[in-house]
Amino acid sequence: MKIPASYIARNLWVRKLTTGLTAGGMALVVFVFAAVLMLDAGLKATLVATGSPDNVVVIRQGSQTEVQSGVSRDQAALIETSPEVALGADGRPWVSKEVVVLNSLPKIQASGSNQSTKRSNVVVRGLPEIGKTLRPQVRIIEGRMFRAGSSEIIVGKSVASGFAGVEIGQHLSFAGREWTVVGVFDAGKTAFDSEIWGDVEQMMQAFRRVVYSSVIAKIAAPELFGALKLRVDADPRLKVDIKREAEFYGDQSSSLSSFITLLGMALSVIFSLGAMIGATITMYAAVATRTAEIGTLRALGFQRASILVAFLIESLLLAFVGGVVGIAAASFLTAITVSTTNFQSFSELAFAFTLTPRIVIFALVFSLLMGFVGGFLPAIKASKMKIVDALRAD
Repeated sequence: MKIPASYIARNLWVRKLTTGLTAGGMALVVFVFAAVLMLDAGLKATLVATGSPDNVVVIRQGSQTEVQSGVSRDQAALIETSPEVALGADGRPWVSKEVVVLNSLPKIQASGSNQSTKRSNVVVRGLPEIGKTLRPQVRIIEGRMFRAGSSEIIVGKSVASGFAGVEIGQHLSFAGREWTVVGVFDAGKTAFDSEIWGDVEQMMQAFRRVVYSSVIAKIAAPELFGALKLRVDADPRLKVDIKREAEFYGDQSSSLSSFITLLGMALSVIFSLGAMIGATITMYAAVATRTAEIGTLRALGFQRASILVAFLIESLLLAFVGGVVGIAAASFLTAITVSTTNFQSFSELAFAFTLTPRIVIFALVFSLLMGFVGGFLPAIKASKMKIVDALRAD
């Protein structure tokens, strides 16, 4: 005979205090576990979403980031004349030759004061007019676009909210020149939100650069990427690497993603040990207080396997409740934006916690695993009780 599910659920309800404490401990562990996965998912979503499937990025061979790269004007011209590159209505190739540097800016304090001594690197990108066209997700939300050939800049939404002195009309001094902030742009929660943009030729003059950092090109069709890569790899004049833009930005998340995952998993494992011990103690206490009850069930004809399964289900149900509560609490983190240093580019990057169905499933499975491990030994003990000994304990 099988023990009714209502009996199992009722036993948890009767022990409200111990059930609540144990479920709360598991909820805390699941919260940490889900938060780590959400942080990693948010990082990857931000960087991968930065790239377009039709765009490719060309950087110097062996470079990991645009900051480290250098592409000569002659090499950029060769990319520009490739037949796989898309052409605009005016017959001009959709190619953006860009320069990327880092600049240190003071961060806004948590109190909201604009005065801060803590500084962080921000990506400063010089690009031509076509550069914004290749990023259709970017839109000006305050002020206006910078004018070509001028010392005007626009700042990403995350830069505007996280750094001091970048309001419209303010002047930033770097590269021996004063730059006027004329606009704020929203890049749709991509990495561009953490950048400052200006005219490429003015940036190159100010930073005394004679080569570009990267070349961004829109290909006529996504399937032409292979042909373009073969052409680039076969040309001895082009000592460059070419990647799809989404792949390039995805690679930028690898170091920080690994750090977040390793640190988060280590914390989750440590916390989960405590939660499993708590579940084991709770279930052992349940067995101890229900010895006579177990003996009665055995006397009524319930087999050892039924007792074992009943206690395991009880522990799993306890873990499931804790898992649901932990995930529900973690879901509120989606309203939070985190700003940290990207280890790959050593620049500030803002991204949000992201909750996905995959994370919900992983968190629930993790919670149920804790419940299974914590309840297994007490369930074994309950199933091995002899009828006479159990009834005599009453």
